[in-house]
Amino acid sequence: MRRGEQTQKPIRGYRDLVVWQRSMELCSATYRATATFPDEERYGLVSQMRRAAVSIPSNIAEGHGRLTTNEYRHFLGVARGSLKELETQILIARDLGYLDGPGTDCQLALAEETARMLSALTASLRTRGRTSSS
Repeated sequence: MRRGEQTQKPIRGYRDLVVWQRSMELCSATYRATATFPDEERYGLVSQMRRAAVSIPSNIAEGHGRLTTNEYRHFLGVARGSLKELETQILIARDLGYLDGPGTDCQLALAEETARMLSALTASLRTRGRTSSS
């Protein structure tokens, strides 16, 4: 193996999916970021952002556990919708002054990376059907 090359490990479960791992990082980052929001946002933006963030890895996991490729793709679509919802909420929080600096940029970059991975996984399911490596 050459320097910089990685070996691909077989996918045994949803926890082996890099897209799920990244979405878990985004979820954790969202919880940390919203912990600093004003108390009056606890049942507003904080709740919305946390629910959207939790929905992303949850739907990836649920879809992976389904029996058909179409069901899997459906749940990946739901995860993508939740991701776009979270991205919008991050921008709203930034505009309101609740988020700023490199943490926000990192969250948005992580969301963008997750979106690309979700798209790639969905496309791979469309072209080759569900296999043990999806």
